[in-house]
Amino acid sequence: MEQAGKVLIGLGAIIALVGLLLMFGERLPFRLGRLPLDLRYERGNVRFYFPLGTSILVSVILTLAWTWIRRR
Repeated sequence: MEQAGKVLIGLGAIIALVGLLLMFGERLPFRLGRLPLDLRYERGNVRFYFPLGTSILVSVILTLAWTWIRRR
């Protein structure tokens, strides 16, 4: 039961951080969705967007958070 409590606290902290990023995202020195590896193609009526850089960043952050939660 104690482990489940720790996981819920960790998930709550992650959700709070995502909420803060959404609230204050315009004031950050970088824009999520506009990182260097985010691919964007526009020509005529065709638009293609693949957020590779953002996906990598989110993956690294979630991996570190999950590792931190599991060690406690």
